[in-house]
Order: sequence, then C-alpha cells, then structure tokens
Amino acid sequence: MTPRAAAASLAAMSTSSSSPGAAGRWLVFGLLAAAQFMVILDASVITIALASIQDDLGFAADDLQWVVSAYVIPFGGLLLLGGRVADVVGRKRTFLAGLGVFTLASLAGGLAQSELWLVVARAAQGIGAAFLAPAALSLVMTMFGDGEERTKALGLWGAVSGAAGAAGVLAGGTLTEGLGWEATLLVNVPIGAALAVAVRRTVRESRRADAREGFDVAGALTVVAGVTLAIYAIVNANDAGWGSAQTLALGGLAVAVLVAFFVIEARVAAPLVDLRLLRSRTVGGASLVALVVAAALHPMFYFGGLLMQQGLGFSALGSGVAWLPMSLLVMTSAGALAPRLIGRFGSARVLAGGGLLMAAGLVVWSRAAGADGYVEGILPALLVTAPGVGLAVVGGTVTATAGVPEHQAGIVSGLVNMTNQVGAAIGLAVLVAISSSRTADALAAGSAPADALGDGFSAAFLTGAGLA
Repeated sequence: MTPRAAAASLAAMSTSSSSPGAAGRWLVFGLLAAAQFMVILDASVITIALASIQDDLGFAADDLQWVVSAYVIPFGGLLLLGGRVADVVGRKRTFLAGLGVFTLASLAGGLAQSELWLVVARAAQGIGAAFLAPAALSLVMTMFGDGEERTKALGLWGAVSGAAGAAGVLAGGTLTEGLGWEATLLVNVPIGAALAVAVRRTVRESRRADAREGFDVAGALTVVAGVTLAIYAIVNANDAGWGSAQTLALGGLAVAVLVAFFVIEARVAAPLVDLRLLRSRTVGGASLVALVVAAALHPMFYFGGLLMQQGLGFSALGSGVAWLPMSLLVMTSAGALAPRLIGRFGSARVLAGGGLLMAAGLVVWSRAAGADGYVEGILPALLVTAPGVGLAVVGGTVTATAGVPEHQAGIVSGLVNMTNQVGAAIGLAVLVAISSSRTADALAAGSAPADALGDGFSAAFLTGAGLA
C-alpha cells in the first residue's frame, strides 16, 4: 500500500485517533480471539451432548441435527449483513450487540424444556454470532497491516478457530458428564459477560466515516431463506423421497430464492456483497474452497462423537477426552506450522495441502467406524486429520483476506465466516441423509443394528473425504 493510499484509508475511519501500540494490539487480539473461540466452540461443544439431549427432550434421530443446524444456518446466512453493519455502524458496537444476543440466547438454551425451545434458542445464538464474528475479524484486519504481521495474526486466529472446533468436543464431554447438557450452553453466560466488560473498556471503535449506504435487508433475507430451504429439503428427503414432489418443489424453490439473491446484489445501490469479490481468485475462489472444506470437516465432529458414544460405548466425558490429541495438533499446525509454510509456499498451496490431509484423514475415519477400539481406529484418524484442519483453516483465511482494503474488511470477514458456516450446515444435512439411508438399507438387508450404524457412518466419512 502506498503512503497516499494509506492516508486515504485512515481518512475513511471515524473514531480511534491512533492505533494502539504492539502490546495493546495483541491484548485486543486476545480478547477478540476469545470471543471467536467461544462462537466456533459453540458449534461443536454441543455435539457430545446430543445423545443426552435426545434422551432428555425426546428428539427423533433425523431431527437431532437441527440442534446443530439451527445455529449454523442463521449464523452463516446473516454473516454478510453482520459484516456490512460492522463497516457502517461500527465494528466495536456491532461486536458488543452480537455478543449480548449470543449470551442471552445461551442462557435461554440452557433453560430449555422442549425441542422447539432449544432449537429457537440455538437459532438466536446463531443470529448473535453472525454479527459478533465478522466484527471481531474485521477489527483484527484493521489493527494489523497487510503483510507478515497480519499473516501471523491470522495464523493465530486460525489456530484459535481450528482448536475451538476440536476443543469443543472435549469441553462438551466434560460439562455434559459433570453438570448435564445444559452446562454446554450456560457456560457462555459468564464468559460472554466478562468479555463484554473487557472489550467495552479496551477496544477502540472503528468504522467507515464515509459510509452512507443503507443495509441490503432483501439480500440478507433471500440468502438466509435460500440456504434454509435447501437444507430443509435435504433433511426431509429421506422420509419424503429424493424424487418426491415435496423434495423437488423445496429444492427448486431454494434455487429460485438464491438466484433472486444474486439478482438483488447485482441491482441494488449498496449490495450485501460486491459480486466482484465473488469473481476474484482470492476472495471468491478461497471462499468457495473453504465452503467445500467446511462441508467435509464439520460433520466429522457430529459423526465422530456419535461413533464414540453409540458405537464404542464411550461416556460423554470419555468421548470428549478422546478428542484431545486433535485439539493439540490443530493448535500446533495452525499457530506454528501454517504461518511458516505460507511464508515459504504461499497460502493457496497450504490450503490445498490441508484439504488433501483432511481427505486422507476422513478415509481413515471411515475405517474407524468398523474398528474394535479407540487406538486401532479413531486415534489414527485424529492424527491424520488434525494437521490438515489447521493448514486448511489458516490457508483459507489468509488467501481470502490478502490485500483486502480496510473499507471492505467487515464484508470480507462476513464472507469468510459465511462460507464456513453455510458449508458446515449443507455438509451436515447431506452427510446425515447419506448415513441414514445407508443405515436403513443395511438394517433392511438383515445387518445387526451396530453394524448398520457403522455402515452409515463409513458412508458419511467417505463422502466427506471426497469433498475434501
């Protein structure tokens, strides 16, 4: 960036008379990273508690995934709007508002007494996270200039995000075993309150002073509606039939709504997302790859947790502890290894290499579904998959955000987070449908229930490997 461009960029900021020093920046980074950890962890922490939730609230097997999907669908669908609001209204202000909604929704979810109550609370959590997450990442992007320091920061950010997914299952097992599934949600309440106080006191406001655009509400509504219809069609396809009128009608309507989203974005004065970003090889290309990687990765925690508890008879705590090697390896590969490899080979190559390692790991997972124990099957799968997760998360984030101007920090942050969450939601819906279908076929053929369940899990893991 030239001195003139840098001056213009600074002129586009309203508050914050000066940037904090190095120590101050890393202190703020730590607070924002803690919030990101909580948000990403919440998508996986509850997976270990699913069996307990099913027993307590009476979820049907095919409906249980909505405990996860109800969170990631509004999270993914509203992230673009959250990024735009952060740029225009203020990144700190948006962060605190999202954190407040997320914390209150966590309280409501922990007190849930019915299936509907819990699903609605999870959806409210997703809405809060959709404004919190892009505001946090855009604050990081505006604090650290493009170059080695930003790569280091994003490497650590990726380590936090990747480790949160793996650590969530450990925390979920510990909390569920000791305090009940409700604790996986209630734990967010004191953490969220403490973060709100700390961020309010230490983080400076940051927004575009020249932003006079409105908010593309129509674009936000259509992208959420389109994704929700698509996932709902996939989830119910096993019962209604993949070629049924219901499935085809819902699928066609989802496509039409998503097409309407792109038409709206091409015509409105202040679109939710600049379509030129989607056509770029960095932002658009990396986001597309990240979407597919997320579709392969996130269902692994869902099926892995169920495999440990229902297939191998692990307790919730035992299942959580079993994920610990992956947590440690993801943190190491994302925080230490990925930045070095990016400096030497470039972020795109690191992203591709991470995807290949993930694919190999998911193949090992497919064999673990038929193994007799943890050491023989699951541990090798964790050891192969974990480095790929760390490299893919950091490589994708650095690729997508490289060279992004400050005035687009919020919307690009929203896009990066959106592709991750939408990919996770779609991937989970597709892989649950494939697993359920394979299990039903195996039972119809006379297989024992445990063997049929293993066949279904294997099919899901192999499909995830193909995506990766």
